[in-house]
Amino acid sequence: MILKAIFFFLAFMMVLGIFGKLRFPGQDRLASAKCPKCNRYRIGKGPCNCEKGGK
Repeated sequence: MILKAIFFFLAFMMVLGIFGKLRFPGQDRLASAKCPKCNRYRIGKGPCNCEKGGK
């Protein structure tokens, strides 16, 4: 019984890994939310900290 549970858990994790590699809608928008200079995510519509002179 426990071997069956382990097998189903591993199969479920494998399916999640396969579907996790697919492209989902909204990934392009996430990629464009990064700063081109420092590659950090920008929050809001303002400039990034590296453009403002912050850390």
